[in-house]
Amino acid sequence: MEKLGPHYHTPFITKAKMGKQRSRIKAGLKVAIVQKQHQRSGTLTAGIVKDILTNAPSHPHGVKVRLESGEVGRVKNIDGEDSSDSHQQRF
Repeated sequence: MEKLGPHYHTPFITKAKMGKQRSRIKAGLKVAIVQKQHQRSGTLTAGIVKDILTNAPSHPHGVKVRLESGEVGRVKNIDGEDSSDSHQQRF
């Protein structure tokens, strides 16, 4: 949650935002993604980042990556971080 206002000049980064910032994601990093066909169910797929496909510095739904397994999706969790959502993970 960002706190903006007269007493908060700099927004802070929450775990929920980490997968939305391209600068936080590097090739070789272990992540959990949601693939296009699993967006409705929220099923996550774990893997290692091979390529970063999003060119923008951030994306509201998560940075799009290709895993070493060839699967493509948007990053929801980085390197075993706890998710506040109760999504299933597929390994």
